[in-house]
Amino acid sequence: MKLPGRLAAAIEVLADISTRHRPVSEALKAWGLGNRFAGSGDRAAVGNIVYDALRRRASHAWAMGSDAPRPLVLSVAVRDWGISPEELNDLFASDTHAPEVLSADEVHRLAMADPLVGAPDHVRADLPEWVLPHLGFDDVVAEGQAMAGRPPLDLRANTLKADRDKVLRALARFGPDPTAIAPDGIRLAAGRGDSRTPNVQVEEGYLKGQFEVQDQGSQIVALLAGARPGEQVLDLCAGAGGKTLALAAAMENKGQIFAHDSDRHRLAPIYDRLKRNGVRNVQVRPPGDGALDSLVGKMDRVVIDAPCTGSGTWRRRPDAKWKLTPDQLAARVAEQKAILAEGARYVRPGGALLYITCSILADENQLQGADFLRNHPDFAALNLDAALEALAPGASTSVHRLDGEGVSLTPHRTGTDGFYALLMTRRAETR
Repeated sequence: MKLPGRLAAAIEVLADISTRHRPVSEALKAWGLGNRFAGSGDRAAVGNIVYDALRRRASHAWAMGSDAPRPLVLSVAVRDWGISPEELNDLFASDTHAPEVLSADEVHRLAMADPLVGAPDHVRADLPEWVLPHLGFDDVVAEGQAMAGRPPLDLRANTLKADRDKVLRALARFGPDPTAIAPDGIRLAAGRGDSRTPNVQVEEGYLKGQFEVQDQGSQIVALLAGARPGEQVLDLCAGAGGKTLALAAAMENKGQIFAHDSDRHRLAPIYDRLKRNGVRNVQVRPPGDGALDSLVGKMDRVVIDAPCTGSGTWRRRPDAKWKLTPDQLAARVAEQKAILAEGARYVRPGGALLYITCSILADENQLQGADFLRNHPDFAALNLDAALEALAPGASTSVHRLDGEGVSLTPHRTGTDGFYALLMTRRAETR
């Protein structure tokens, strides 16, 4: 397929998403099944156009005067992919699979030097308008624009099997770089246009467990738990085990990690991942009556990677940005409050509790942390500056420092997905 056909396909996919209200990945898969002539490069390019349109839907729609699929795709082609309106018209006129040639109004809008003149902050930030008062920081436009960019592909060298230098050498043909903060992280930069993200999961190093796919932000917040060899750690919301694996590596396979999740389906992938990574100090505790009763009051550290809106991952799932509702946010906040109260039960006196979200919303982050501390006077927040500086000099100044000692990582400030971390200690019992 040539570019005009790919643009036409992206318009078709966006229309399908709009009318059938289905996830992007599902719509793209359906298009691929219905157009088997399209090669892997075509599918990747169409996907890039669709995701680029959704990441910056508000600003593209403002510039074009419409959020319909065609104007969004045309705006992506010109403003994100660098193709002039004149070039588009020439391509469209000579290709039978192309969209219709541009109208005079479309040419005018696509040629505007500053298409966002007069646009409100939520449009310039490419965020839902209702979300802005809920953000956990002030520079909303800069943060929103960074959140609307393409994400890199981050990896974590599994130090139980290989160091970062070894993985960097093995992946040299992809142009990897060490991450700026996470000491074992590796970054493959985001591409432009129709570039394809490397499928690193077919690489020998991945199959041997020498590295995992994990955003640098996720690596950083896992390390902020401060887990040390020999400790007893509970990963209460382990999910598929990404942070569990990072904790195991930090603990050098010594001590004990209890990996639990309330959803068996989310937890299911952890078994194969533990085996591939060579992890021996993790005991999986599936959900069930009394599954964690023996751990109450005994854990040196409890890590809660809480279920959240996922607003910190909007670079990767831009459709979710436009679907989130205030009611959904309120439901997540209530769920987090209950999970935090549950997790506190397992922390021994003098132990630590790390609360994590992949969110940029204050309701789930500093407001949630403040509420917990008010209701649990036996816990106190710990300053994370020293822990961040231990990872990389200057790291403590690259995060948002929030009220109550919590920190927020964001695409704009740290070049990561959005994460929040609050480390608390349970006061030791006095006699």
